[in-house]
Amino acid sequence: MKCISETQCFGGKQRVFRHSSRATTSEMELAIYFPPASALRPVPAVFFLSGLTCTWANFSEKAGAQRYAAELGLMLVMPDTSPRGLQLPGEEDEWDFGSGASFYVNAQQMPWLDNYQMFDYVTDELPRLISSEFMIEGERFGIMGHSMGGHGALIAALRRPDVFQSCSAFSPISAPSQVPWGQKAFRGYLGDDPAKWREYDACELVAGTAFDSQILVDQGQSDPFLEEQLQPHRLQRAFERAGRSLNLRLQPGYDHSYHFVATFVGEHLSHHAKLF
Repeated sequence: MKCISETQCFGGKQRVFRHSSRATTSEMELAIYFPPASALRPVPAVFFLSGLTCTWANFSEKAGAQRYAAELGLMLVMPDTSPRGLQLPGEEDEWDFGSGASFYVNAQQMPWLDNYQMFDYVTDELPRLISSEFMIEGERFGIMGHSMGGHGALIAALRRPDVFQSCSAFSPISAPSQVPWGQKAFRGYLGDDPAKWREYDACELVAGTAFDSQILVDQGQSDPFLEEQLQPHRLQRAFERAGRSLNLRLQPGYDHSYHFVATFVGEHLSHHAKLF
């Protein structure tokens, strides 16, 4: 990995890296925050997956998470939301599909098949890369995300409990198979077979998962996407049916923005720190 920028932040270092990805067969960028403790000893790492239209910069620059990560001794790993600049047909045509909108799946349809393997990138390639390049305590990872990234965090933890020990989400797309954003993305990346969609739907995955830590989800009650696109009640019912632990907190007055994320990000990082 090549470091392309670095700045001091809460006693640690906020860096941006570029590397060649096997999973996406492209150059990928990601931001990593190194807390002060990482200069002295191995530390646990928490991945943050961002939402539609975002890059690594949104969470890195808007959430204020570094302050809490510094106090808790957590590394923050913030990948991009998709490959970039591939010049694929339709790549830049729509804000909720293509560039910036991978939905963290392994695409099975052309022209996305060769590059949009983001589930493998996030759950396999990136943990291996971070472990090989930096000192990670016990190779322990947590994962969290916002909106589309909240969906990504949920499916990553539920499908790969061997990699991720903790999980949380802000305003996740809880049941992508049942809502317009998810249906559009799944049809484009995965095709028309509902069985393939279920492989990337947290509500469908929870019954068969070995992930046994409580998952924390915060959802703003004034979120304009709450009823049509996010539907956390479906997630709550799925967890209850599966006998799995979900702490779903509905926050009055909060919307879908990073003001909401910044308000509760400290509690989310504390949630992860307690599970390491």
